Amino acid sequence: MTMSPVTGFEENPQESRTFARQGELPKLPVPPLQETCRRYLRALEGLQDPKEHEETKRAVDDFLQHDGPRVQERLKEYAKGKARYESYLSHSDPVVLALNPFFVLENDPTPDRGQQLPRAASLIVSSLGFIHDLRAGTLEPDHMRGTPLDMDQYTRLFGTARIPTEKGCKMEPHGDSRHVVILRRGQFYWFDVLDSENRPVMTEREILRNLQAIVSDADQMPIHEVARNSIGVLSTENRRIWSSLRRALISNKNNESCLEVVDNALFVVCLDDTAPENLADLCANFLCGTYDLKNGVQVGTCTNRWYDKLQIIVCADGAAGINFEHTGVDGHTVLRFAADIFTEGLMLLARSINPSAPTLFHAPLSPYAKSYKSPRGQASQPFQAYHIDTAPKKLEWTLYPELRAGIRFAETRLSDLICQNDCQALEFKAYGKNFITSHGFSPDAFVQMAFQAAYFGLYGRIECTYEPAMTKAFLHGRTEAIRTVQPHTVEFLKSFFSEAPNAQKVALLRKACQGHVSLTKECSKGLGQDRHLYALYCLLQREREVAPVIDEDERPTSPESVTSSGSSAGRDRPPLPAIFTDNGWHILNRSILSTSNCGNPALRLFGFGPVTAEGYGIGYIIKDEGISICASSKHLQTRRFLDTLQSYLVDIQRILIQLHLSANQRPEPFVDHQGVLRDSKTGRPINGHRHGNSIDVGSLDEDNMMMGYSFFDSGDIEMLGRKKNRPSFYNTGKIIPLAEY
Repeated sequence: MTMSPVTGFEENPQESRTFARQGELPKLPVPPLQETCRRYLRALEGLQDPKEHEETKRAVDDFLQHDGPRVQERLKEYAKGKARYESYLSHSDPVVLALNPFFVLENDPTPDRGQQLPRAASLIVSSLGFIHDLRAGTLEPDHMRGTPLDMDQYTRLFGTARIPTEKGCKMEPHGDSRHVVILRRGQFYWFDVLDSENRPVMTEREILRNLQAIVSDADQMPIHEVARNSIGVLSTENRRIWSSLRRALISNKNNESCLEVVDNALFVVCLDDTAPENLADLCANFLCGTYDLKNGVQVGTCTNRWYDKLQIIVCADGAAGINFEHTGVDGHTVLRFAADIFTEGLMLLARSINPSAPTLFHAPLSPYAKSYKSPRGQASQPFQAYHIDTAPKKLEWTLYPELRAGIRFAETRLSDLICQNDCQALEFKAYGKNFITSHGFSPDAFVQMAFQAAYFGLYGRIECTYEPAMTKAFLHGRTEAIRTVQPHTVEFLKSFFSEAPNAQKVALLRKACQGHVSLTKECSKGLGQDRHLYALYCLLQREREVAPVIDEDERPTSPESVTSSGSSAGRDRPPLPAIFTDNGWHILNRSILSTSNCGNPALRLFGFGPVTAEGYGIGYIIKDEGISICASSKHLQTRRFLDTLQSYLVDIQRILIQLHLSANQRPEPFVDHQGVLRDSKTGRPINGHRHGNSIDVGSLDEDNMMMGYSFFDSGDIEMLGRKKNRPSFYNTGKIIPLAEY
């Protein structure tokens, strides 16, 4: 079958494999309200004292009897025309440390790619292959055990920018993007990499030459000038402040063109000028950049970022990773991209050894490329390279006092955030998935209980925990919240930190893990409580916005309804149902442990920032023979938490091995009346060969459910279309000659 190339993103292009099964996907269900409320109470049972829990029960009962059924019917009507719920585009905090997760890729085994620029060039070329296949509709669709998964997020992965506004943010996709933006020491450069049919117009060697020229040009700038011109730090600001500065920026025509170049880029490549010295520095660099002052001037990599787009970051030593804008895509989508481009690098290495070896992508070099050669036997045809410019250009911003002040204060606020954040990593190598499954546990559930035990062991209390379950089996599905703390979790923790026998501790651990697996399956089917209740809450808030003002004599007298403190121009709104003002709602919306499991052999580490000032952000990867964990917090004992976690993992391993040996230990043999040495269990003569009992490992693939890849709610994302004409920024920037390097 011939695959027709497709320019831009189409939901289901002709003869497309990538989006062919979108029409088969069911919509997310609207769960029965009674079931959601039951799950809600169960998620809170272990987090509240008895008195608080009784108050929450009363609030839930009141909701079920009064407002709940009516709003549930409204949601069902709303869901008929919508495939997803509300979004977090209204999030106003800085996205750095709050929204953007990161991946650290494993090292590239290709000898030449152990250095920064060859590694960056390789990743760019592989990314272009991925983009070509995605836009041509030849990228294989995602699936889970034969079940097709939603591919909608891939339309927002490349060429998309998060644009701040006064009322939140919006996503702007540019399906015809054909260039990349390169950052070096806070300076912006760009060049074309695709033609109109999404075919690469540059080879890896040519891209490498461009990168060398960019580094040579950027490294000539004095550090004071770098700091004054590091406009990327504006993307780390509070969204409302950034919105105001952005309006000031585009009031100048030159700046507007420069900003259009950045917004329209396929992705951003950040070439850092330093190399992290240890694991903690490595994670921090990919999460938020480094903090480094010289003579009072910020020279760390924190100024070499643009957080409103997908970023490929390459350190001076060749360590590479991805920091991604999380509003439009979840980790599972970016993980597929990361794994594929890493795999493509390995396949290109194999092809350099054996030219007949296959490659993952099918992106032919554009006939407009300088290095293009016609196939053997065909006469070469002259191609005129229309609107393609592969020469690197530097963006030269016009920075007047308001913008320079904005850059200065954005950098100081960012530096404060970095100084407040503590990012630590643990590469636990004693055991991993193989050991865990050999003892009959789900790896993810086992590690989740380890987090609970470590936190309880360090602080002596149990707190609200979040883990996302992927719901991409549904149309435009994102995630549902797994609330790890359930009654069986509390039961296990109380037993583990008591004098209970080891057998009881393991039995309760097994029960807790089995409960977590069941909960994960429910959430993967869209049957959780968080997203459903949040949708009901949003509908009620909309009702309150348009509702008439309540007079004093019309106020409700029921204690079950509590008036919200919010008002508009001094006028009171109708009260929210007590379920949304109760202590339980506050507890469940404040995740002290925000966790996410995102594993693939292409990744070394994965992490993100804490979602509350009193909590931890924990990204983890469960490997066959190890567990990689990255934890971050604000002013908490992050290193000590990971040390406590490691101690628990060692302790539980010891307990499991002891119980296994005890259960499989043979009694001493005996000598019968004839003097024959016999086995005490079977009574058979011993002939010198002992057959040890084997462990029935079993297959736990069913327990390896669709673990979460994202850690925020998702929803309706405003999309702005783009014309397919060549953008107006074509002549923006100063061409820098390749001969400069």
